[in-house]
Amino acid sequence: MIISLRSIGKDYIVYKKLRGFARERKTVHALSDVSFDISQGEIVGYIGQNGAGKSTTIKIMSGILTPSAGECTVLGRVPYKKRREHVKHIGVVFGQRSSLWWDVPIIDSFDLLADIFGVGKADYKRTLDELSESLDIGSLLSTPARQLSLGQRMRCEIAASLLHSPEILFLDEPTIGLDAVSKIAVRQFITKINRERGVTVILTTHDMNDIEALASRVMLLEGGRLRYDGTLDDIRKKYAGDKIMTAHFASGDSITDIPGVHFEEISSQRAVLRFDASLIPADKVIKSLSDQVHLTDISVSDPPIENIVANMYKSMGGERDA
Repeated sequence: MIISLRSIGKDYIVYKKLRGFARERKTVHALSDVSFDISQGEIVGYIGQNGAGKSTTIKIMSGILTPSAGECTVLGRVPYKKRREHVKHIGVVFGQRSSLWWDVPIIDSFDLLADIFGVGKADYKRTLDELSESLDIGSLLSTPARQLSLGQRMRCEIAASLLHSPEILFLDEPTIGLDAVSKIAVRQFITKINRERGVTVILTTHDMNDIEALASRVMLLEGGRLRYDGTLDDIRKKYAGDKIMTAHFASGDSITDIPGVHFEEISSQRAVLRFDASLIPADKVIKSLSDQVHLTDISVSDPPIENIVANMYKSMGGERDA
């Protein structure tokens, strides 16, 4: 295992102002008893609602924060005890914070970062050429960061995090605010470096399409506690709920009600149905439809991944409150 967390906790002290000069001291438990292992080459989606503790975990693993309790080792080191050595082996991208100097050309930021990390000239040129081509940033290198669009800047941020060829990449909301084209480009690049270089990726995001496109494993943090660790397929099986069926049929045919099936949409040649597959199997719904109309095409799918994860959050809340 290249990452190992054992019973990690992180507490913050906050003060609430009362009347006059009085203050109330309160301890906030950002993380409580979080434990997991990550192997080399994994892409792990680390998800949870705002305030769940995702960024706090990333900061502990990257050495920015020291935990209040527990043990964290990354590549055999304790990150917050050996920060200088640790950062040579990891890359970190925070979607809402920049590692680029705002008023200077991107290439100047890259040159400085390569110097800070002690990257040799030959290795730096080779890596920069590869990153420029893969992320399509060659034309942006002479432009100051402040003049780039969000999508352009995020591609440069990811390149900056990889100039020293790290073994682990921490991505905290890397696609936040990006348009669809930029998101696809970032996802494709992450998949490429994972497949070709074996880079381990830990990804936090609120965009479940990022998770669906990239992650082989999902961990869900809720209230500072790790509540789920498994595959996306297992989440679908447990929390997907109703199936969605889209049926196309010959013009002029009509469909009547089917017990246990809710019609979301219906027109002269198309119907969208929702049903609980545990109560009525898909093949029975298809048979009922084919008895009424001449089917020309049919598809069955789970609800959007966002809906499935929302069901999971609700379930976790119910378990917590019980």
